[in-house]
Amino acid sequence: MLKIYHAPRTRGFRVIWLCEELDIPYEIVPVDFSPTYRATPEWRKMNPVGKVPVMTDGALTMYESGAMVQHVLDTYGDNRLQPARGTAEQAIYLQWSWFAESTFARPLGEMVNHKRMFAENASQAVIDEMKDRARQCAQAVSDGVAGKQWILGDQFSAADIMLGYSLRLYGLLMDESLPDNAESYWQRMSARDAFKTGQAADMGTGK
Repeated sequence: MLKIYHAPRTRGFRVIWLCEELDIPYEIVPVDFSPTYRATPEWRKMNPVGKVPVMTDGALTMYESGAMVQHVLDTYGDNRLQPARGTAEQAIYLQWSWFAESTFARPLGEMVNHKRMFAENASQAVIDEMKDRARQCAQAVSDGVAGKQWILGDQFSAADIMLGYSLRLYGLLMDESLPDNAESYWQRMSARDAFKTGQAADMGTGK
């Protein structure tokens, strides 16, 4: 069984949600998210940079959420929730999946890190710059989903899951609404049964 070492509202939610969409078994192992625990040799053996999540699949250990999503899809997905390899649609799927983490989630995460590191001395200019980058990303998603139900069109995919975490993070950290198309897209995501069940598991109120 997949084991997801997880703390609430962290990127392990992507893998939890995916497992719910695919209806495959998994176990959540709660992780102490305190900096003290995450700096311990015990946790650094699991993740060398001390972050969360970690996923194990038998003898395999992984600590990058996007790679976890792709591994679960390729190993257990039976060709669900991703386009066929070598197609133009797969290229766009990969682009949005990587955009979700490397471009969209990055400024949101930097806001959190900056405030944590500098506390009362945090620079408002830095925070404002990160917010502006996040807004640009939200607008790119809004433009990308215009006239479509999901980011690839009519079919829900794991790229929507990758983007969904970043949109969720946007809602938690930004004091403003998403652009119109992105907001409608988010409402469709969060209405899915697998999202609701996954979110309950993420917060420790479900499985």
